[in-house]
Amino acid sequence: MMRLPVPAWTATPAGRALLDALDAANGTTRLVGGAVRDALLGVTSADIDLATQLSPADVMARLAAAGLKAIPTGLAHGTVTAVAQGLVAQVTTLRRDVATDGRHAEVAFTDDWQADAGRRDFTINALYATLPAGKISDFFGGEADLAGKKVRFIGDPLQRIAEDHLRILRFFRFSARFGQTIDAEGLAACVVRANDLMALSRERIAGELRGLLSVPDPLPVLRIMIANGIWTPVLPALHAARLPVLARTIAAEAGAAEAGAAEAGAAEVGAGHPAAWQRRLAALLPAAVADSVAARLRLSNADRARIVAATLPDVDPRGAMLWRDGVEAVADRLLIAGEPASAAAALAWNRPKLPASWRDIIARGIAPGRDVAARLGMFERAWVAAGFPENQAEVTALLDAAANQATLSEFDRASR
Repeated sequence: MMRLPVPAWTATPAGRALLDALDAANGTTRLVGGAVRDALLGVTSADIDLATQLSPADVMARLAAAGLKAIPTGLAHGTVTAVAQGLVAQVTTLRRDVATDGRHAEVAFTDDWQADAGRRDFTINALYATLPAGKISDFFGGEADLAGKKVRFIGDPLQRIAEDHLRILRFFRFSARFGQTIDAEGLAACVVRANDLMALSRERIAGELRGLLSVPDPLPVLRIMIANGIWTPVLPALHAARLPVLARTIAAEAGAAEAGAAEAGAAEVGAGHPAAWQRRLAALLPAAVADSVAARLRLSNADRARIVAATLPDVDPRGAMLWRDGVEAVADRLLIAGEPASAAAALAWNRPKLPASWRDIIARGIAPGRDVAARLGMFERAWVAAGFPENQAEVTALLDAAANQATLSEFDRASR
């Protein structure tokens, strides 16, 4: 049996105070779930999730006595948030399910570690570790599954899905992230219960889709999901016909990262541009349905706008489009089109500053009012069309032309 690498936070004053307050040295409180899984994989986890035999009231009292802040974030489900000197930990009392409806669970508290583990979703998420010793408690073979790159439901997959329908999507997301193949028993259960996804909120579905599209290569799992009709009840717009577009996009993301690193340095190419889940979702959607799908998923206005912009057919990397639509939108379109070099160049583009303002228009005899804004717009279009000249003589000539043209249409004809 492995031992957990000791997390760095346990050696901090706040970490020691937290563990002492919750009697961690005696195994009363243990690290659990993703934090244990990730540590065993050598991945630093930002989340600190602790499971404890202590009641929520006892947790609150002990934290207060130790001078730590205790926030009752979910007392009905046994969860208290502990805050100390920048350290934030979720502390949850061991539980067993009393009743579930696929979305919510009624729980009873227990001191039985295996009972708590038995209500979790996958074997790799049901690992506990004492702190700071790092001794692992593994009731369902999670360590072996983690080493073998297997994602398996605990016990009967149909029962686990009945308890929480979101586990269907979590099964595929975790398989894409941690699995080498898809567990056949788990897949069969997800296929049988796919219609259960209709009972979930669109926000929860969107969250899982976002997570799936953010893994390095979601294609194999997405192919299985679409072939088995998993998305059909909630996102019928996802079709196998779009998977080659996503494959091209993923390849272009890697190519753009390499091209950008060679040209401008990896740091400058931009964190967040490769593997953006919004771009990948746009690659999966025909332009005609992109906005309706984003609305159906109740995405934020910013995410919705990005997805729609990425599906537009324009893929001209020149300055005029970059100025009008922005670097992000143009780069997304170019990556979806499979043009990594052009996308890297677009990402490296520095937006120039407009070398004029309304004051320059008024200085040329145009009375303050709506006409000033219109003529400044005339200047901007001509300046962009001319390739963003910085020479003052050229800028002055364009300003003079904008101020002297009689009408907007006349100026537009002249600036072509």
